[in-house]
Amino acid sequence: MKPNAVLPSLLFLFPLTGAALADERSTMGLMAQEHKHDKPAATQAAAQEPAQPVTAEKVSYGEVGGRALTGYLAQPQKADESLPGLIVVHEWWGLNDNIQAMTRRLAGEGYQALAVDVFDGTVAEKPDQAMKLVNQALENRAVLEQNLRRAAAYLQGKGAKKIGVIGWCFGGGVSLNTALDIPEKIDAAVIYYGHLEANPARLAKLDSPVLGLFGDKDESIPVATVGQFESALKKLNKPVEIKIYEGAGHAFANPSGGNYKAEAAQDAWTRTVAFFKKHLAS
Repeated sequence: MKPNAVLPSLLFLFPLTGAALADERSTMGLMAQEHKHDKPAATQAAAQEPAQPVTAEKVSYGEVGGRALTGYLAQPQKADESLPGLIVVHEWWGLNDNIQAMTRRLAGEGYQALAVDVFDGTVAEKPDQAMKLVNQALENRAVLEQNLRRAAAYLQGKGAKKIGVIGWCFGGGVSLNTALDIPEKIDAAVIYYGHLEANPARLAKLDSPVLGLFGDKDESIPVATVGQFESALKKLNKPVEIKIYEGAGHAFANPSGGNYKAEAAQDAWTRTVAFFKKHLAS
């Protein structure tokens, strides 16, 4: 499918207010096609136990517009010093049990991992509901950005000297945008097949290394687009690592859904752990 071939039934979800926004929403529409027969069933990624015992709880990490922000915080049981922080951004299904499980796995690697909620407490069970939630988040961009700012401030308040951000699918794009919106607070960013920024002027704001993980069968984030993103960052002398998995489609490593590819997902996890260790734990 070509990048602009968004189904007519999805067009009403994406009012065009600028080239960049139109491009992002086109990507979201194509992601919807990748998920059109999907459901948020737990994958192997969500089924694996953390590398060490962790504690986890729901927390309030601030407020935006008078509304409390409720997330999910996990950290090692035997944390005897201030640990690096991770902002975990859910995929398009929302902050469900599978994202919480993934947050515990990340915490098990030695982090204070905070899963944010950008859907205001709603969790999707069907693709059309998920698409509406994504659209609402994109329409309220200022609220979305403030949500992530509050998350970073919360982790700093808990003693995190370094902070990373990670997200899948819709959350992968949010992960990159967070690194661009608050570069002074983000020390490492991981993008699992999320929407990619194309504007060199905006990419110039990046002040952290980036790890991007993609599938060569993903029609919503084509290999050519990934190559352009990588090239743009290298021209700006920004540290970037890109891995494209042969035979993997969109959402190949998601905590939820039916597109999971075990071998690619495990390799991506290994790279993610090593990347954060290198840039946050040192």
